[in-house]
Amino acid sequence: MTRTRDLDIVVYGATGFVGKLTAQYLARSAPRGARIGLAGRSAAKLETVRAELGPAAAQWPIIVANADDPASLTALAESAHVVITTVGPYAKYGIDLVRACAEAGTDYVDLSGEVLFGRESIDRYHDVAVASGARIVHSCGFDSIPSDIGVHVLHKQVAADGEGDLTDTTMVVSSLRGGVSGGTIDSMRNLVDTVKADKSARRIAVNPYSLSPDLTAEPDLGRQSDVEMLKGADIAPGLGGRTAPFVMGSTNTRVVRRSNALRKWEYGRAFRYREVMSVGQSVLSPVFAAGVSAGLGALMAGLAFGPTRYVLDRVLPKPGEGPSEKARAAGHFTTDTYTTTSTGARYVARVRAKGDPGYAATAVMLGESALALALDRDALPDAAGVLTPATAIGDALVDRLRTAGIEISARRN
Repeated sequence: MTRTRDLDIVVYGATGFVGKLTAQYLARSAPRGARIGLAGRSAAKLETVRAELGPAAAQWPIIVANADDPASLTALAESAHVVITTVGPYAKYGIDLVRACAEAGTDYVDLSGEVLFGRESIDRYHDVAVASGARIVHSCGFDSIPSDIGVHVLHKQVAADGEGDLTDTTMVVSSLRGGVSGGTIDSMRNLVDTVKADKSARRIAVNPYSLSPDLTAEPDLGRQSDVEMLKGADIAPGLGGRTAPFVMGSTNTRVVRRSNALRKWEYGRAFRYREVMSVGQSVLSPVFAAGVSAGLGALMAGLAFGPTRYVLDRVLPKPGEGPSEKARAAGHFTTDTYTTTSTGARYVARVRAKGDPGYAATAVMLGESALALALDRDALPDAAGVLTPATAIGDALVDRLRTAGIEISARRN
């Protein structure tokens, strides 16, 4: 289709915490001539944000749009090549913007780590987006770009070396410093409420292939757990220490499996994928691992039980809250994804970035995802529909993230 829109990118939710960080990143990093707008419910608040962004954003248009006003979302989608949305929880506020973008042939990126929202988006609007040429790309932040792009570059290196398919593959969060997003907590609350009220939603949430384009075609690889505690040596020879479950593994693993299926199982029909986080190599590591696992279970149980939910709602981060600039700058993450190929070769991919993963680094990943979709059209995969970062943006995103200072590599281990 001919892409003639007034704007290249619109940031919807620009007055929120992460939306403002993303707008700041674009004001610093977008090339001159990129046409960017700010959208949200309040023109006055948007004008305040724009004024804080400096001269680069002085002429950025302001668009008033509201999740409760479908017509405003349609107008928003029709104004730009790409819409960034940070307005969540997406299950509550996101699906009508997906509809608007899918119908308008507008590319879309978000920060969703919500599996049920992803499934609804696929079921209702994948075919609509395919017909219009839109790329609807969920999970373009710390959830789930390090996971999805890590496996993408791992697969490319293995294929280039002629070492067959990926088989047992594990992403290890090797180091992590950063706060938990209030938006993530709010999404967890919404998930708990939904699965309590709807057994079919719970079945979707626990299915390892819940985002698959074709459940009947997925391989039967037995149980695939999101709560494993492993020794490092169980993952790769010579890898020390212990691991615990990773809080976002239940989302990230499903995104990566969707990438494999959308690529006609190019990673391999025996591709098994899981995620864990390192808890170190001390004598207390097994205790730490058990504590992390128990803590995650207790958090979800606490959110499901009225009296403890009341207490947690008052101490956990609220949507729109976030760490100070100093704390965001001090954050970092490293993920190492280990695989054994069908030929028996071993490889590892690394994704590493400075900045709080859920805020500073996420603003970079979300911003560069949108810039790639808007400005690197000729370098994008030939795909449309409800996609993943790897299948919608692929190497164009890898190149941009590397240029932005994020380390992405893959090598024989």
